[in-house]
Amino acid sequence: MLNLNGSLTKAGVRYSTLWSGDFTDAFFLKGLRTWLVKGRLTHPVTHVKPLANARVPARAAATARALAQDLRGRKAIMGVFDEGCMGMYNAILPDELLFPTGVYKERLSQSALYYGATQVAEAEARAVYDWLKAKGMRFHTGPDEATDLTERQILWQCRTYIAALRIADDFGCATIGIQYQQGLKDLLPASDLAEGLLNNSDRPPVRNRLGKVILPGRPLPHFNEVDECSGLDGLLTNRVHTALKQPVETTLHDLRWGDFDQSGTIRDYVWVFLISGSAPPAHHIGGYAGTDSLRQPPMYFRLGGGTVRGVAKPGEIIWSRIFVEAGKLKMDLGRAQVVTLPKEETARRWKETTEQWPIMHAVTYGVSRDQMMARHKANHIQVVYARNAKDADLALYTKAALARELGVEVYLCGTRADGSAF
Repeated sequence: MLNLNGSLTKAGVRYSTLWSGDFTDAFFLKGLRTWLVKGRLTHPVTHVKPLANARVPARAAATARALAQDLRGRKAIMGVFDEGCMGMYNAILPDELLFPTGVYKERLSQSALYYGATQVAEAEARAVYDWLKAKGMRFHTGPDEATDLTERQILWQCRTYIAALRIADDFGCATIGIQYQQGLKDLLPASDLAEGLLNNSDRPPVRNRLGKVILPGRPLPHFNEVDECSGLDGLLTNRVHTALKQPVETTLHDLRWGDFDQSGTIRDYVWVFLISGSAPPAHHIGGYAGTDSLRQPPMYFRLGGGTVRGVAKPGEIIWSRIFVEAGKLKMDLGRAQVVTLPKEETARRWKETTEQWPIMHAVTYGVSRDQMMARHKANHIQVVYARNAKDADLALYTKAALARELGVEVYLCGTRADGSAF
């Protein structure tokens, strides 16, 4: 529904949206009555504040100006492996809106990625696989190609990881996006292992065609399902967190659903942020040792391939979303906390979604379920950690100020961790 909302918003189509857990609650019935009578339903979004009405800290503003000047001067390239995925019209940034930010598209072909994977020697692929196992990552393998994760599938995933890095290096890409679900799904095992590793600072080394290690100790931000809004967001996040010496691993998640904690451990409403295959291991409890890989569901992934699964570690995060409205680039940002739930509650949430995929338990500060549903313009949400609440607030302001410097219309959503307004 949120993907549809984002697409209709980009297209300039007027719409009304209503949601419910079981379609019997007062909120739903009142909303439905209003729509039936008036033909339109508008939800309050009082939690949203234009950045223009907020006081940006001097350090955040100065850092943003320097980063914007650098980006305008040196530009950056977004590598897009075939635009458009699963009908996500809202995930395609028009060139005329993107280019003024200093970021340019390199339209790449997934046929080149497939060919590149076929050119990777098995010894190179096995070196990546061995590196991951030495780090403690667990692979749940079996003998049946049709239903199990197999070593053959994993090695092809490792080849895809190597090929993606080399193509990005060839074209000078600062960020790339692979839309595996269309095209590659008929040629290769899932790209999730590659995607999760690309977003991690600590990852298997890969040498380019001249023998030099590509981006040693640094991620190559990857945007899942070629969501270019997340691609631009991830690139800006990487620049900001590098400058502030904060954790740089970033990823999008699907904003799946939410519920109150059935165990009663956490009193707040807890969102299920869950991406369809991989998150950077640095986000997981235990890092690589807390990360495992399960075969992607055969219904969606005929050729198999493993995920990069884990439970997100507790901590302070910044969430954000870039979207298109009224012919303009806009950005929402907010703060949240990743909480720890009992194993039984995590298992319940996994079983209600997809157990093979990584999960994050998130509590958004000052943004209720209905406020998030009323405002958010995508099924995707970008997240990144900071070391503590104070650092997270500074990172939020800095990214907001950077986006504004680049011509994006910026809004702050909700509150800080202590409940105070931005």
